[in-house]
Amino acid sequence: MRLFLRIMGTWLIGLALVLLVVDGTRSLAANALQFTSLAQAWSGWHLPSLVAVQEFFASRFFADLLGTALAVLLTYPAFAVIGVPGIILAVMGRTPRTERFVRQSQI
Repeated sequence: MRLFLRIMGTWLIGLALVLLVVDGTRSLAANALQFTSLAQAWSGWHLPSLVAVQEFFASRFFADLLGTALAVLLTYPAFAVIGVPGIILAVMGRTPRTERFVRQSQI
């Protein structure tokens, strides 16, 4: 399970870094800070899946709450929305440390 978490975390962090480089390049070209929102990135990748997720959330019990949460999430920068879960998965997948303290003679 840890291996799966580390692999998924690494892939998400890698994708977030690619998106950050793309945003950095666009910012340099425009001479102003520009971020690609998750909605722009998702519609560029596969628009029918974005529409399907929005329709799925609209048909649920808490449709107003889910729709609002999705709308807010779609306004955030894509690298942050993808990078934060990647970091969390990578940290969850690391091996636990058995020794936290080291004696001075072991240094």
